Amino acid sequence: MQVTARFYGTGRRKCSVARVWLQAGDGKIQVNERPADDFFPRPPLKMILAQPFKAAGLEGKYDVMATVSGGGMTGQAGAIRLGIARALLQMDQAIRTTLKKAGLLTRDPRVKERRKYGQKGARARFQFSKR
Repeated sequence: MQVTARFYGTGRRKCSVARVWLQAGDGKIQVNERPADDFFPRPPLKMILAQPFKAAGLEGKYDVMATVSGGGMTGQAGAIRLGIARALLQMDQAIRTTLKKAGLLTRDPRVKERRKYGQKGARARFQFSKR
């Protein structure tokens, strides 16, 4: 029985948190025990998942198993992308500069701004009436 090495990375984006495991394989991506094509029906989201592999030149060489929770589809895809990039970094430190130049190792700090008291939303205001 041959044991293959598994590499782990955690990714976060908006309110989403993804735990990602990589192991040698033929490029299958599973998210919450479902194929990525079923979990992310929109093509741009599938492209986001493939970005770290494309930047490192490792397309189709590793299987991805991810569990993700919180947020929406875009946030979850971004969290998985960061998790994949961090797992690739654990596997091989030599690709760090490549991934860093592509901006794949930076956690996107943008989150939803909170609603302010006495107002309609974060920036929106109730209509002002002078009289």
